[in-house]
This record gives sequence, C-alpha cells and structure tokens, in this order.
Amino acid sequence: MPEGVDQAAVGAAAVKAAGVPAAVRFSMPSPIGTLAVSLVDGKVTGVLIEPPRKVLAAYTPFIELEDESEFLEELFGRVSEYFAGVRRRLEVDWDLEPCGVSGFARRVLKETSKIPYGRTRTYRDIAAAAGQPDAYRLVLATLVENPIPIVIPCHRVTTNKSGIGSFIGGKDAKRWLLDMEKRSAKEMAAAGVT
Repeated sequence: MPEGVDQAAVGAAAVKAAGVPAAVRFSMPSPIGTLAVSLVDGKVTGVLIEPPRKVLAAYTPFIELEDESEFLEELFGRVSEYFAGVRRRLEVDWDLEPCGVSGFARRVLKETSKIPYGRTRTYRDIAAAAGQPDAYRLVLATLVENPIPIVIPCHRVTTNKSGIGSFIGGKDAKRWLLDMEKRSAKEMAAAGVT
C-alpha cells in the first residue's frame, strides 16, 4: 500500500462497499434471554445476555433496524439457526481488540473458541492449552467475563468434578445450551450430518 494511505480507512471503505455496516448495536430474542449484539466492520465485538434495561436501551431491536443489510439478515439467521439446533458453527468474524482483552485472557478465549459443537472441555484443559496448566481459576475468571459469549462458546467449559460450572448468562442458560447442543449433535449424527 502506498505510503501515507490510511489502511484502516481503506479497510472500512471496503467493508462499507460490501454492504456491511461500519458499526451497529442490535438486540434479539433467544431461548436464553435477550441478546444485545455489537458489531464493528462486520465483526462481533460484544454479546450481552439479558442485559439490564438501561443497557438494553442502547441497542435497537433487530426488527426495528432501519438498515437491515443482507449481512445483518444473514447474521440474524445464523444465530437463530444455532438456537434452533440446526447450525453447528455460527461462522462469524469476531474481534477482541475493542474489548481490551490481551495476554493470557486472549489465549483462553482463543482456545475456548476451538471447542467443537456438542463437546465440552474443563477449565484445566483450557488452562493447559493456553500455556498455564495450573491457572484454571484464571480461566474461570476470564470466561465469566467473556465479552462475546455464544460466539466464543464459553458455555462448553465445565468443571472436572460434578456440575457444569459458571456462565456469564447463568447456570440455567448454560445447562440449556449444553443440552441443546448435545441433543442436536446426536440428531445430526443419526441423520449422517457431519
């Protein structure tokens, strides 16, 4: 790229030309409560589960968005299909940069994002994969602050003892997600879907 050209501006222009809104905040219903989703340049930068009313007021309900681009329609459809148990991967880009996540926490979230649909890993598994095998308590602390749950499936991380562990959306929501994924994975396997 020629010297003096603002790469961020060029990237933002390319995203806009593709019909992707530069920044948008919308809310949508889900079986585990209202989701508030933040996007910047086509990347998910935040997901809140059942945010307080004051926080939710900053998000436009999806059905009221004035600029419902094809991109946003596709994203809404993917999330809806996931909750219906017919989509294993959301296949959305995400960005932790605006959240200020770095170092060990970033590695934890990256390793968590690799957990396959319908499967779980323990806090210790994630600590080891992130390079600090004894830091499982830090893994727990990181995951209960996950800025983009569902997209980074922290609900798939459980204790190595009985119980499912904590979740940013609450234990009932975590149990629902785990049960839905397990049931859906079995149904897909029985139908020969990989």
